[in-house]
Amino acid sequence: MKVDGGIGFDPTGTVEAAKRAEKTGYDGVWSPETGHDPFLPLAVAATATERLELGTGIAVAFARNPMNLAMLANDIHALSKGRFILGIGSQIKPHITKRYSMPWSHPAPRMRELISAIRAIWSSWETGGKLEFRGEFYTHTLMTPFFSPGPNPYGNPKILLAAVGQLMTEVAGEVADGLLAHGFTTERYMREVTLPALERGATKAGKKRSDLQISYPGFVVTGTNDEETEEAADAVRQQIAFYGSTPAYRPVLELHGWGDLQQDLNTLSKRGEWAKMGELIDDEMLNTFSVVAPLDEVPARVLERFGDIVDRFSFYAPYRVDPERWSEVLAGFH
Repeated sequence: MKVDGGIGFDPTGTVEAAKRAEKTGYDGVWSPETGHDPFLPLAVAATATERLELGTGIAVAFARNPMNLAMLANDIHALSKGRFILGIGSQIKPHITKRYSMPWSHPAPRMRELISAIRAIWSSWETGGKLEFRGEFYTHTLMTPFFSPGPNPYGNPKILLAAVGQLMTEVAGEVADGLLAHGFTTERYMREVTLPALERGATKAGKKRSDLQISYPGFVVTGTNDEETEEAADAVRQQIAFYGSTPAYRPVLELHGWGDLQQDLNTLSKRGEWAKMGELIDDEMLNTFSVVAPLDEVPARVLERFGDIVDRFSFYAPYRVDPERWSEVLAGFH
């Protein structure tokens, strides 16, 4: 199992963060699309590191088009000498239409077509053949030598697709190189819902589970004393409650018999009662959604739960973390 970290949210600190992650022992880092562009920090990190894998976790696919994504991914893959991973996701409708002012339509079929279009563009660059992609949502039929970068000496980057629902997870298995599982995914949901859907998609494309990667940002509650552990637990409860308020993630709660909680959390979120939302996440839910363990036991607990189903694990720890302490944790995975 590879263990990944983050590169932070401040692009001015990218070089230091990337070097620190590599020195600490992480296998890779993910750059999110929150208040900053997710690609730019990785372009900078590519020239400041030697072995660290660099991925967007995630870039909002529907805010862009296949040509944008193909070019960005191709360039950073070359800059990093083959260490880039294109992690993309659909986001939800309000963000696409209201934040990005982009169209929204049939997310799963559209994502399948978007990834297929990216691969068609890469193939045109690699072979020099005619670009001839015609779909329902995207059409790419023009590529002259002046606009083609030519073959990438490091091949094409892998594409990992973020998904929670079964339809999008099937798309990940069919046309992507793997899945970016959501942090709001329990072990049971992963085994009973996510994996079967991923394998159904892979079967459509003549692939096996072993051909795909699963990357999972798991909630971890830990600390060196009771006070730190309780602080971590409170922060994770708040994050679980935040995700639980989203209607799209209700199926995860329903699998565990907690479906009604989603509406309660959603109502509180509309009132801005964020603290009260966290109070609704009891110990059973906390332990179901997160690995709760003393610091030195974290690797063993993570591997026990996810070692046979997850290829890459990252720590979803929405609280302050001492990098030196995490070096010891990372050592326990190897």
